[in-house]
Amino acid sequence: MNAPQADDSFAGFFAIPIGPFAQAAHEGIVMIDGEQTIVAVNDAALQMFGWKGPDLVGEPLSRLMPERFRQSHHKQVQAFGAVGAPEPRLVLREPITGVRSDGTEFPLEAAISRVELASADGGQRTYLAAVLRDLSVERKLEAEIESLKERFRTVFDISPVAMWIVQDDRVCHANRAAARLFGRQEAKLITGQSVYSLLNPQAHSELRAHLAQALAGDVPPPIASAHIIRPDGQEREVEIASAALPDHGRTVVQMVITDITRRQRQIRDQTLHRAALRQLSASVVEAREEERRRIARELHDELGQRLTALKMELSSLTHSGQAQGERQRVAGMLGMIDETVAAVRRISADLRPLMLDDLGLNAAIEALAREAAQRMDVEVTVRLGQEDPPLSSSAAIALYRMVQEALTNVGRHSRATDVSIRMHTAGDELVLTIHDNGHGFPPGALQREGRFGLLGMRERAVALGGRLEVDNPPGGG
Repeated sequence: MNAPQADDSFAGFFAIPIGPFAQAAHEGIVMIDGEQTIVAVNDAALQMFGWKGPDLVGEPLSRLMPERFRQSHHKQVQAFGAVGAPEPRLVLREPITGVRSDGTEFPLEAAISRVELASADGGQRTYLAAVLRDLSVERKLEAEIESLKERFRTVFDISPVAMWIVQDDRVCHANRAAARLFGRQEAKLITGQSVYSLLNPQAHSELRAHLAQALAGDVPPPIASAHIIRPDGQEREVEIASAALPDHGRTVVQMVITDITRRQRQIRDQTLHRAALRQLSASVVEAREEERRRIARELHDELGQRLTALKMELSSLTHSGQAQGERQRVAGMLGMIDETVAAVRRISADLRPLMLDDLGLNAAIEALAREAAQRMDVEVTVRLGQEDPPLSSSAAIALYRMVQEALTNVGRHSRATDVSIRMHTAGDELVLTIHDNGHGFPPGALQREGRFGLLGMRERAVALGGRLEVDNPPGGG
C-alpha cells in the first residue's frame, strides 16, 4: 500500500541504526518508512513487544497490532504520513492495542512524528517515528485502584455505623446507616446538605471548632456532642468523631456519627437510681442513728437511774447489826450493780455518744481517741480546732462514725503503734484526716465482699457532699 507523495522521498526500505539517545529511552521507539515497514527499533520497544532486533526490522508495522485493528491503523498512519499533512506530530488521544510476539494483547499510548533524514544520494527521506508507552501496568494498577475504591464504597455503605464525608461543610457522601439515623429513606437525600442544617443550632459553634481542629490535623480532635431532630420529630443525641482526608486543599473530612441516645438515657437513669439509693441509704443511716440515740438515751436515763436507785436501796440495808455473811452478799450485789451501770454506759456510748449531743464533736472525738488508745495500747494524737465546726447533727455524727470506723480498722488490721487524728478547715471545706503507721490494706479493699467499713465511710462522705480519699503507700500506713 503506497502513501500519497510528491516525490520518492517517502518510499522504499532502508534499515536505520538507532542512536544511543533513543536506546536509552524508557519508551519504545519504532521508525517506519513510507510503506509502513519497520526500519529501526530501540531496545525498549523490542522488550515491549517481545521481539529480537534483527527479527523485527523489515517487518510491517501491522505485525505489532491485532489483525482486527490493522486496516484502520494503516489508514490513519498513511493519512498522517502524506506529504502536505498539516500536523507535524500526531498524538493518539485514545489508547491503541498492541500485540506481543506470543500473541498477547496490551494497551498502548502512541505519539507519531515525522523525521527528515539525509539519504545517501544527498536528498531527504521522510520517516515516521512512533513513541510508544506500555499502559498494561498502568491499566492493571488503575483496575486495582478501582477495585479497592469499590470495596471501600461497599464497606462504607454497609457499615452499621453512620458515616459521611464532608467537603466545605456539605455532605458529599453518606452511607445507609447515616440515612437511617437521620430518618431518611435513602442516603442521597442527605447528600448536598450542609452539616449544620442537619444538627441542632446549639451544636454549631462546637462543631465548627471540631471541624477546624480536624482539618488542622495536628492531633485528633475531641469528640463533639450534638442533637438531631429527625423528620418524624424524634430527637436523638449523637457523638461526632472526625478525621481529615488527604486531599490537596485539606477541605474533606470523614465524620463518624454515633447514636448515644439509649446510652445517655441509661446513664441518666443509673445516675438517678444511684442518687435515689444514696438518699435511701442516708435516710436508713439517719433513722438508725436516731433509733440508737433514743435507745442510748433510755438506757442512760431510765435503766441508769433505776440501777442507781437500786444501789441506794441496797446501801441502806447495810448496818452494823447484820451478820457478816449478809453484809458480804449486799456488798457483792453493790459491786454487780456498779458493773452493770458501767456496762450500760458503755453500751449507751456505743449506740450514741451522749457527749456528742452534750459537749460537741471535738469532745466526743477526744473521748473516743482516749478510749481507743487504752484499749489498743497505741499512741493516739488528736489535733482539732479550738471550737466545734458549725455542723448539723447528722454531719457531726457522720464524722464521729468515720473516726470510729477508722480506729476500729486500725485495731483490727493495721498493727499500728501511732495514730493521728486531725480536723481543720481549708477554704469552704472541712478536712478530717486519720493517719497511722501500720502496714496498710490490700488492693481492692473497697470492693471486698462482706466488708463495708471503707465503703460506708465513702458513702457517708458523699452524703455530706464531700469525698473520701484513701492513700495506701507501701510501708506508709
